Amino acid sequence: MRVIRSVLFSLLLGVCAFGARGDYLVLRSGARLNVTAYQLIGGHYRVQLNGGSAEIVASDVVAIEPEEIFVSTPRMPIMQAPFGELIEAASKKYGVDADLVYSVVAAESGFKPQAISRRGARGLMQLLPSTASRLGVKDIFDPAQNIDAGTRYLRDLLALYRGDLVLTLAAYNAGPGAVQRYGRVPPYNETQSYVRAIRKTYALRKSKPGINNAGKTESRDSKTSGL
Repeated sequence: MRVIRSVLFSLLLGVCAFGARGDYLVLRSGARLNVTAYQLIGGHYRVQLNGGSAEIVASDVVAIEPEEIFVSTPRMPIMQAPFGELIEAASKKYGVDADLVYSVVAAESGFKPQAISRRGARGLMQLLPSTASRLGVKDIFDPAQNIDAGTRYLRDLLALYRGDLVLTLAAYNAGPGAVQRYGRVPPYNETQSYVRAIRKTYALRKSKPGINNAGKTESRDSKTSGL
């Protein structure tokens, strides 16, 4: 990769800008670059990144994936929600707030147990096969096993980030490696949208009707993320 002049770059990319929404260039190395614009010129992609620009050899790009969009969901009693009993059971088993587990399931799969993401994450809590295997899951599409393992993973991340909800959610979406690399929520539009959506759903679930106390539900370290 090499940085190119921003003025020349903006002229070359003119018609390829996507506004606020971005895409991901998946590299042969396994890295995923969140780009807001790109253009294939000869054997290279010229891409606009958050905070800069770069040129990438086209043969190093194995896929281009659209950014996922996450939205918050309305409040619903846990026991009236799909798989509410499983959420409650896993919550008690691992000491993770059931409302948080609900919020993650809602964002990850919309309560669809057979959901599969473009990256191969599967089931209600969208576990990657490697993560599921590490957590002892035999059937990744089984709601009970998926929710149990996903809640356990949330517990482990909450412990890793000392209760910081924002970093926990960022790591659940983008991976702990990405959080460690940037020392904060990674500058990926998808991850930032994911964190915002779950925080909103979670805050709504913890607030009383007619009382705006959402701020009381946030992590004590949430200000560090800027989300």
